[in-house]
Amino acid sequence: MPIRGSPNGARHPRPQAGRDRPEWVVAINRNAWSQSIGIAGRNHPVRAFDLAIYTAPPGRSRAIDRYARSAQLPPGSDEARMLEAMRAARFAILIIGPRHNATGVIATDLFRRTRVWLVDIGLEASLEEGAMMATRLYAPEQFSMTAGVNVPFDLALIEDLYDALPRRLGETRLTDLIDDRRFAETIYRVALADGIMDRVTYQDPPEDAS
Repeated sequence: MPIRGSPNGARHPRPQAGRDRPEWVVAINRNAWSQSIGIAGRNHPVRAFDLAIYTAPPGRSRAIDRYARSAQLPPGSDEARMLEAMRAARFAILIIGPRHNATGVIATDLFRRTRVWLVDIGLEASLEEGAMMATRLYAPEQFSMTAGVNVPFDLALIEDLYDALPRRLGETRLTDLIDDRRFAETIYRVALADGIMDRVTYQDPPEDAS
């Protein structure tokens, strides 16, 4: 599922944290690139599936946890380990960095300020260093994979996102904000309304991909 992006090199003034903009808006703006995106596939339902599977309103269980209870996979099996990794998946805003010497790319989790070894054939082939995206990650081993959802960022989207968030949520600490299901939901809603997702689609990897 490649995403092609090309930083346009536009210069923007460095924003400063303050009363009008919380830390997360400033952090994203400092690292954001405008991108032009394009490919072919079915993308809009992916966001709904992401929220339905990996999140739940307060007091309700997640679909993936209900499945884990009913599946009763053999402990220690590959399937059980993968399911546990997916249950621990976390939403993240990533800045794509250099290629990893083995495979994939090294990315920076902007809100948690950690490095991520991201293994994704499509992203490695198409995203340039410096590109920014929102996605959900799970780590079956020392590397991370995307759970299928990818949302590119540009400066206009970030401002719309801040305006669309409930005020109290917008002022939360970064580490709490990124784990709140309403943050991911707002990103998807704003991205669809903005039209940026009309320029992003998904395709199956080539048959000879390993």
